[in-house]
Amino acid sequence: MHRQKKMSSLAVTTMAALGLVAMGMFASTSFAQVKPGDFITPENAARVQDLVGPGVYYKVQHGMTMKIAPTERVDWPPPYKDATEKYSSQVRLSQNHKSVVGYVAGQPFPLIDANDPDVATKIIWNNVFRPITTDDYDLRFYDCDSSYEKQGPQTMQIEYFQIGHYAGYDLVGRTEVEPIPTDPDFKTTGRYWLFGLYPLLAPQEIRGTGFIRWRYADPKRGDDTWSLGAGARRVRRVDESILSSSTTAGGTSAHAWDPDHYSGFNPKTEQYNYKFLGEKNMLATIHAMHSPENRCPTDGGTSACPEAWEMRHMYIVQALPDRSRINALDSKTIIYMDSEMWFEPYIDTYDRSGRLFRSHIYWLATRDRPVPDAKVAIYPFKRSFVVGAVSTDVQSGLATMCYLPGIETPERECWYINMGAVDKSFFTTDAMVRAASF
Repeated sequence: MHRQKKMSSLAVTTMAALGLVAMGMFASTSFAQVKPGDFITPENAARVQDLVGPGVYYKVQHGMTMKIAPTERVDWPPPYKDATEKYSSQVRLSQNHKSVVGYVAGQPFPLIDANDPDVATKIIWNNVFRPITTDDYDLRFYDCDSSYEKQGPQTMQIEYFQIGHYAGYDLVGRTEVEPIPTDPDFKTTGRYWLFGLYPLLAPQEIRGTGFIRWRYADPKRGDDTWSLGAGARRVRRVDESILSSSTTAGGTSAHAWDPDHYSGFNPKTEQYNYKFLGEKNMLATIHAMHSPENRCPTDGGTSACPEAWEMRHMYIVQALPDRSRINALDSKTIIYMDSEMWFEPYIDTYDRSGRLFRSHIYWLATRDRPVPDAKVAIYPFKRSFVVGAVSTDVQSGLATMCYLPGIETPERECWYINMGAVDKSFFTTDAMVRAASF
């Protein structure tokens, strides 16, 4: 047992070292186009065209600016690293190469080999059980603006959203809050995780609405999803086929975020087929300068800018929906996965005709607290927080930019990760209905 743990530790250390070597191998080519201290605007956007996804490049062309910053290392939370060393050697893909077998906690596949025929699927399962949150999280009182892009200081806000809670509870892979590593409820229900977004506080016409989603380990069982509508306050089951559409819990399409892209690529894993497109050094925001984020003054408030973008080593994966299992809105999704932090800084989706459709960008900060003046959400180590996110329909210019923490909300600390802030009782339709009756 001691020898096995030592070998696992060596594997994780080797993985990190290989990542740093890869960063160095690609740096000379990438930094020939940009270097720390450079400022990117629409006028010189061509300098980053090969260093970002098409969706990010579109945003720069339409007013988003970038400050190029030095690359900084990201370490996993120590409990997650320890779990990876302890359990990863027993994890494998199922016989049909779709699901994971033997997973307990930590990262399922810490050694990524580009020549492995299953590399894309393993990258996606690493995304499912990623280090950013492992036990529970509660994002309290954040806000979002829906606007059309406009170059210049004037915003063209269509609608303002404020949400009470964006919360999750993991039953498997727990590393910091008891029960560890698995909630006993998993043996009874087979649920991997629970998610809730409720109540919406603004706009007034959908105040009190909400959304709950349960994910199951059974690859053949789809998600259970419920939404609470406005007005009559009726709970209804949600068809899986619409979870990739830009429809909110309240049933309005003004909000550009769809549930399958909350917190990155998030549909039922086994309902897609994956292809590894390569690895490359690309720009992303992993050490954001601002929290709350700044409304971008040069694109009508449809991004966060100027913000620090640094060179990151990315795995690029294509996800194609299995049409025999799900009628997804998008024809394909391109996922840009940070190979060190294991979160996707951006994702592009394409419509049925193969045209770029939606761009999803996530700005992250890595530190020991979500905001500098935090008094409760303070950790003994650094962890990553999403501090801003935007979903843009590039065909219409409609964007929904979310600020985490919110700009116009009473909650300062916003993110409570792996602190026992929510339990399973939060993720029930009864709790959602009660929250709407305030």
